[in-house]
Amino acid sequence: MTPSQRSHFVKEEAIRLGFLQCGISQAIRLDNDARRLEKWLQQGRHGTMKYMENYFEQRIDPRVLVPGAKSVITLSFNYFPSEEKSISGFKISKYAYGRDYHDVIKTKLRELMVSLTQQWGSIEGRGFVDSAPVLERAWAQKSGLGWIGKNGNLISNKQGSFFFLATLILDVELEADFPFIQDYCGTCTRCIDACPTAAILPNKEIDGSRCISYYTIELKDAFIQHEKKWEDWIFGCDTCQDVCPWNRFSTPHLTPEFEPRNWPAFSASDWLELTEDVFKKVFKGSPLQRCKWQGVQRNINFVNS
Repeated sequence: MTPSQRSHFVKEEAIRLGFLQCGISQAIRLDNDARRLEKWLQQGRHGTMKYMENYFEQRIDPRVLVPGAKSVITLSFNYFPSEEKSISGFKISKYAYGRDYHDVIKTKLRELMVSLTQQWGSIEGRGFVDSAPVLERAWAQKSGLGWIGKNGNLISNKQGSFFFLATLILDVELEADFPFIQDYCGTCTRCIDACPTAAILPNKEIDGSRCISYYTIELKDAFIQHEKKWEDWIFGCDTCQDVCPWNRFSTPHLTPEFEPRNWPAFSASDWLELTEDVFKKVFKGSPLQRCKWQGVQRNINFVNS
């Protein structure tokens, strides 16, 4: 197979497995992104997420992360729900309605890797889903899947932004796609104006240490020190995406694992009295396990204060 034929095969298999889009880039060092990341870290925009300071070279150069890498495949996977869901009136991000996306998409990546191996023989590669030092959005833009919006999310002018990004780095030469060079945000500032905590800064910079998703998920402190303007979010926040005009093109996903769970109709006091053992049973396999029982209780206490 030629690099062009291999790329065509990858994309056909990705769509067959349920991925929304598939783009391909040459595995090179992301010099411009390296400078932006270094400045972002120096300004402390990552808050207590110290892990962002680690593995700097791996983040900006896939050949360091996967020796011998020649191609970076970026895939998107739809999670937009058919209806809004809450937990006893508390808001959670749409991506957390169903099963943990890491498990679902990693299975898809393994299936894709098996298919490629069967077609091409012995190849080396690694797949990642938000669990390794990979600049997914930078690779997605470089692969032609969309542009990085003012809210820091990758936006597609065909599918909006309610999708996950996954990366497959291979030691196989593939034909690369053209980068997405247009920026269709224009003069729109809806996401900036709507952000409850003013975490969206000028020049497409996000202060991660002020984002509600950071406070409700990443922050491990026992108490939250912040002015209360959270609109009842207890796990993540979708505000900047909900107001984005491009999400009028979002369509409901067709993935059973992402369907909303039937959570118990607990009151706020019920949630605060919930034991850790019961929490683990109710939210087994859910993204909410990420902030754990203590984190959910802390977040509910905060929005109710």
